Amino acid sequence: MRKLLISTIAAAIGSACWIPAASAELLSATRSVIAILGGDLYVGSAVGHLNGAGTLTVHSQADPAITCAGDFTSTKLGGAGQLHCNDGATATFQFKRVDAFRGHGGGTFSRGTMSFTYGLSVDQSIPHLAFPSGKKLLNQGEMLTLVDM
Repeated sequence: MRKLLISTIAAAIGSACWIPAASAELLSATRSVIAILGGDLYVGSAVGHLNGAGTLTVHSQADPAITCAGDFTSTKLGGAGQLHCNDGATATFQFKRVDAFRGHGGGTFSRGTMSFTYGLSVDQSIPHLAFPSGKKLLNQGEMLTLVDM
């Protein structure tokens, strides 16, 4: 009887811990991000939650040690957020939704402008990104780079 009671309690504790984690995953979506920050290419991901809150993390393709993280809030039409980089740079941004899982936006970056897409393919992203003069995006499989035209 004691073994049965201990097993039941352990199962209850285990399922109590599992259910919130599973619910959180079911109520959020992660999408790829392509961004141009101050003329440099950054890539990463955005995680949006059903309540409209979300997080964004990107890193520089030229120097992967430079990372930026931030948060955003969204509505059915779009949203806004902020970003802080480990090299001291900051950004504020707005975005428009294409649908619940895809969109594009822009904003101000402490070293220039910011443009980005989330949930869009590389080809779908190109019209929404503000590339530096004389540069274009090159897709080399899993690696994106800015190259001279």
